[in-house]
Amino acid sequence: MVNLKIDGIACSVEDGTTILEAARQVGINIPTLCWLKGINELGACRICVVEMKGARSLIASCVYPLGRFDEGKEIFTHSASVINSRKTTLQLLLSNHDQNCLACARSGKCELQTLSRELGVTDSKRFDGAKTVHEIDTSALHMYRDNNKCINCRRCVAVCGNNVYAGLNQATDIGVKGQSIGVIGANDRGFKTSIGCAFDMPLADSACVSCGQCITACPTGALSEKDDTDAVFAAINDPEKVVVVQTAPAVRASLGEIFGYPIGTSVEAQMARSLRMLGFNYIFDTNFGADLTIMEEANELIERVTNKGVLPMITSCSPGWVRFCEAYFPEFLPNLSSCKSPQQMTGAMIKSYWAKKNNIDPKKIVSVSIMPCTAKKFEVQRPAQSGAKAANLSEDYLADMDYSLTTRELAKMIEKAGIRFTELPTELDANSFDSPYGNGSGAAVIFGATGGVMEAALRTAVWRLTGESQDSPVEFENVRGVKGVKIADYEAGGVKVKVAVASGLANARELLDRVKAKEEGFADITFIEIMACPGGCVNGGGQAIVPASVRNFIDVRAERAKALYKLDEGNKVSRFSHATADIKRVYDEYLEKPGSHLAHELLHTSYKASKNIK
Repeated sequence: MVNLKIDGIACSVEDGTTILEAARQVGINIPTLCWLKGINELGACRICVVEMKGARSLIASCVYPLGRFDEGKEIFTHSASVINSRKTTLQLLLSNHDQNCLACARSGKCELQTLSRELGVTDSKRFDGAKTVHEIDTSALHMYRDNNKCINCRRCVAVCGNNVYAGLNQATDIGVKGQSIGVIGANDRGFKTSIGCAFDMPLADSACVSCGQCITACPTGALSEKDDTDAVFAAINDPEKVVVVQTAPAVRASLGEIFGYPIGTSVEAQMARSLRMLGFNYIFDTNFGADLTIMEEANELIERVTNKGVLPMITSCSPGWVRFCEAYFPEFLPNLSSCKSPQQMTGAMIKSYWAKKNNIDPKKIVSVSIMPCTAKKFEVQRPAQSGAKAANLSEDYLADMDYSLTTRELAKMIEKAGIRFTELPTELDANSFDSPYGNGSGAAVIFGATGGVMEAALRTAVWRLTGESQDSPVEFENVRGVKGVKIADYEAGGVKVKVAVASGLANARELLDRVKAKEEGFADITFIEIMACPGGCVNGGGQAIVPASVRNFIDVRAERAKALYKLDEGNKVSRFSHATADIKRVYDEYLEKPGSHLAHELLHTSYKASKNIK
């Protein structure tokens, strides 16, 4: 232990603890801009500097580990020299920054803006002079980069790449940094430094997987998803259109944060009421599509196991992971489940079975999803995503989905409409969601957490293999939690299954490398769940922005996941995908059975290897 004083407060911390973390332990928050714990620890921005008595210069607190030579030292976090240094740094950053804050997507949630306000920095006149001017990169389908607002903190670079493995003794102990994609980095040097792809190529020409983790890491408005809210408002106001919306499980665990609720608060009822007030004609729940996915995926897994198909089978719910597989691991494409994602399945059913049953022309339907994910914006435009045409229900190619909005975009619509979100009812009622796609099982809602798809599939697969129902196991604890990789063995109906769960693409890369090498403990895996985002959809690139001052000290992934598991435990429909009345009705009236010819035409897709995935 190291004993010292911080701002006059005596404290004792473990050897190796940084000054920033030590200050936090005694209730002092040291501001940062570049530091993301475990991801971007380079002390570049100099906002976190502190004064140590006897030291010749100020110290970057985020990367200074306290040791035995610091015993008895005194540290000051807000002395005059410290405050002046931080102000000077902010003025320098602002001098080369687009300060049109009112037009910025991050206004009010920008860490640079917040620090400037807290420190009383109102302008950059002291350092006014030349400014670098950058063309905004709007080439990608899901996001844009505006380097005029970039402060070169390199958070986005770190979270995109930084493929560092640590603690590789066991599969469950894989430690990683970043997504291992690395399609962006620093170009040029000095004043001309900018963040972008190699040779300044457009993002769309790179092998970006659209996960959006760079957006949630960015402290300013340099990165943001493409905003489709105006197009959706236009559709709602068009009397010729029937606008249908579906909401993903993870959205309800994050949306409330934007309106001041604590992290991990479920706002399911307020979310549904808001969608009704916004004017959507019908409100469905993607949980229905998740249940449908489980029915098809569990059937596909059992068929592969019993008929000696390609194993391990790997889930296909995460479009960011699918793009990663197509670009970086094309040899595993035969292993991918052919199932569409829950979003796409729900969309296909809306423009086929539901449209036919309600005598609605599918061409008049505008299908919108609210997702925690920026990759969904890419997914809605993927080929082979027209269930209506595949099932011969339309001569034209009708995309299963028309628009995908992020959690943040839904909040923007709610604010623009003047809806007082915090005053809405907190309990669901009969009008919250519409039938038949408004109800989902508890198994479906946990899709939003890493391991949730695996657990939901296991619940139904065990039921299929054993013929049991009420006595089938509900909780599969070994696949829960935010560890990067989890491996577990199960047995049902005489069939032994080894499963693996990976979240975050660096973890996925390490897992697949080991499976490919047929390492001991990895060669006999039957079923793998992979989510592109660390922690799963609850930590998706489209979720509520959490400032570094919070995400560095609170595991946002775990807190949001708790909300979903609580919804699963209290689900009044069923905790099994196969046991919901809506799923039974859909198969009885339309699809016949999981894996039927019609189900394949509507609910399954194909993949294509590609290094350049526009």
